[in-house]
Amino acid sequence: MKLLSLIFISTLSAASAQSFQSFGRCYTPDEYRGNCIPFKSCASLFALTQKKPVETKDRLFISLSQCGFRDGQPLVCCNDQPATTAAPIPPPSVQPPPSNINDRYGLLPKPPVCGVDFENRIYGGNITEIDEYPWMTLLGYSKPQNKQGFHCGGSLISNRYVITASHCVNGKDLPPTWTLSHVRLGEWDTATAQDCDENYLNERICSPPPIDIAIEEKIPHPQYDPFSNNQHNDIALLRLAQTVTFNEYVRPICLPLDQSLRDNNFVKQTMSVAGWGKTESKSASNVKLKVNVDGVSNENCNKVYNSEHRQIIDTQICAGGVKGQDSCRGDSGGPLMRQNEKGVPPYWYLAALVSYGPSPCGLENWPGVYTRVGKYIDWIASTVRE
Repeated sequence: MKLLSLIFISTLSAASAQSFQSFGRCYTPDEYRGNCIPFKSCASLFALTQKKPVETKDRLFISLSQCGFRDGQPLVCCNDQPATTAAPIPPPSVQPPPSNINDRYGLLPKPPVCGVDFENRIYGGNITEIDEYPWMTLLGYSKPQNKQGFHCGGSLISNRYVITASHCVNGKDLPPTWTLSHVRLGEWDTATAQDCDENYLNERICSPPPIDIAIEEKIPHPQYDPFSNNQHNDIALLRLAQTVTFNEYVRPICLPLDQSLRDNNFVKQTMSVAGWGKTESKSASNVKLKVNVDGVSNENCNKVYNSEHRQIIDTQICAGGVKGQDSCRGDSGGPLMRQNEKGVPPYWYLAALVSYGPSPCGLENWPGVYTRVGKYIDWIASTVRE
């Protein structure tokens, strides 16, 4: 459900009220400190909806201001209180990284710029909504005879970088005649030029056409060995040839910057996998799919994979093992995601990347194996640049 749809059908008579109930402190999209309050209590944002038609930049600002829902009504981060300083207050810092990469951490988005996906969803379905998980990307490969194809996935983590699995960049199974050339952003149904769907009010909504952006630089992890059975360090960054403009359908996911998120072992925790089921050799769906999976301990995972002469270590996560699920619905290099519900606003962060699993996928008691992103935050921060 779209935030603006809720706004226009809500009772807005109290938009100029002087008192309001706050549901926590937050930061506005332009990084001023604010309060997470009902939309109808934020006069400045409400005023943006009174101009007809609502300008695209204002619609995006309102969307980025979301900080949750309360009793079915949208909450927004509002800065209507008298300002005590003319300068924006920086967001709280994460646990200090090594001093030589401090500046690079500033290139990685923080909520609400990243990870915010507060639409009212119909949970339990396999098909995503048209604007769900707006950070998901498809990796495009150029082939002989001017052919193109999408054979891996990734996640947008800033306005210049996509993260994916290293085996999608320099893996041993990639045909030598293929060249990883571009990423696609804002995609939902690969079979249509423009994606349209119906919202909960049975209103037809359409997204802008997806965007293809050339890859300027491919950066596989320096310790990734394409020929290793273990596939350790299966992570890579793709620097885009141009800066990405964020909107409702194109937005980055957060990285697990806080130490508590980096140290999470995810055992018995529910996470989400989404994608088109694209691998080096097959494609499962035209439409973006999703499924929930539970984390499995590395100890139990090794009991299964040791029989295949593979070793699971602490830079990897295992999840799933339910027949017919797992990353069958995800993409090679695509995201394993978890929502940080304690954040204000709550936000999605990238727990891991799809690395490998049993063949055929979705075998009972065979979890999928993922690259744990939290173990690579310092490498990511030391690699990205403006």
